[in-house]
Amino acid sequence: MTFEEVYYFVGIKGSGMSALAMILHGKGFKVSGSDVETYFFTQKGLDDKGITIYPFDKENIKPGMTVIAGNAFSDDHEEIVKAKEMGLTVIRYHNFIGEFIKNYTSIGITGSHGKTSTTGLLAHVLGGIEPTSYLIGDGTGFGREDAEFFVLEACEYRRHFLAYSPDYAIITNIDFDHPDYYKNIEDVFHAFDEFSSQVKKGIIACGEDPCLRKLSSNYPIIFYGFSEDNDVFVRDVVKNTSGSSFDVYIKGEKYGHFSIPSYGNHNILNSIAVITFCWLEGIDKEQVQAQLETFGGVKRRFTEKKVADMVVIDDYAHHPSEIKATIDAATQKYPDKEIIAVFQPHTFTRTIALMDDFGEALNLADSVYLCDIFSSAREQTGKVSIEDLAGKIAKGAEVLQLNNMSPLLKHKNAVVLFMGAGDVQKFGTAYEDLLSYSTKRMS
Repeated sequence: MTFEEVYYFVGIKGSGMSALAMILHGKGFKVSGSDVETYFFTQKGLDDKGITIYPFDKENIKPGMTVIAGNAFSDDHEEIVKAKEMGLTVIRYHNFIGEFIKNYTSIGITGSHGKTSTTGLLAHVLGGIEPTSYLIGDGTGFGREDAEFFVLEACEYRRHFLAYSPDYAIITNIDFDHPDYYKNIEDVFHAFDEFSSQVKKGIIACGEDPCLRKLSSNYPIIFYGFSEDNDVFVRDVVKNTSGSSFDVYIKGEKYGHFSIPSYGNHNILNSIAVITFCWLEGIDKEQVQAQLETFGGVKRRFTEKKVADMVVIDDYAHHPSEIKATIDAATQKYPDKEIIAVFQPHTFTRTIALMDDFGEALNLADSVYLCDIFSSAREQTGKVSIEDLAGKIAKGAEVLQLNNMSPLLKHKNAVVLFMGAGDVQKFGTAYEDLLSYSTKRMS
């Protein structure tokens, strides 16, 4: 592929698209794109870099552009049609990435859960030591001309990650998700198994996941986890309100002691994966230790703020496994506070397929509130309601309305988790505004 100097993104606010746009901008290319006019959190990075965002219009397409098409937009989109009529190069996002990473030592991070956090962690650690470009699924992208490494979040949705043949892969887990596309867990497994066969140098996989133990690969798989039957494992784990610390053993020998300022077992596992990659590449252990201690997290993953006497946390968790991990992290950091879950399901198909699992996960919180199911561009309606999910929660759940967040005001000196992959942030904002207003009235 010949990379042109002018790139135009159809759907530039998509999390992967916005990240790629920032990478190409950072490498000195001219970048612009189009999207809906509604503000989305990925837009901030584009605005900060001065990348122009147009409303969709076929007249935006000009001679000399290479058009990168977001996967959410079909070939009959007006801008894609116009680009093809003009004879311009039109390439899908994941195919562009597949070619682009061939210029680097590439690391693809994938898994049903945890890939964004792990990608962000590896980008932070490796980028603080070696010249590194990276693309994170929270909409963050960074490109530098002298980069030797490329850290990439590889999404399994619709098997898009099969466009990638990275040098290394980190695979965090395999779970049934995206029921609008995958038939069952076996279908998901086959996709990951095919992806693993395309990895060039080596795979780092979580040995705590039974599905990952079944992977076939052209290269040996290094397993990591808590149990000592893994190639890389931890001992002497200490978890407290400041974070977690642990000793890492590789091939039965103690490698080093590490501390992280994050919470929950999932963040320990993510850290072991990153440490394992750095060990494979001969990255200085002391520098890795120092970088781990300064990681501040990624967007919409356990993002905290204090409002009045409440801790308000925004998190992207939209699968039962992720909800459990988020509640686990909140319980570790705030062991003496009530944990309140506010959850917005994402897509009707996922809600139906995982209904019982959602109920089980949300029951781990002390109190549960629900927001109406987010209808994505993939599906506008479905044969399930938010009341159906409420009925699966043993301790009971109240459905919130955006114009009335007052039921949450009865909780004092507690932690509120706003979780979901849709627009649950608007419920969080409404609650914060109401809480601030109520506090002022009381003072």
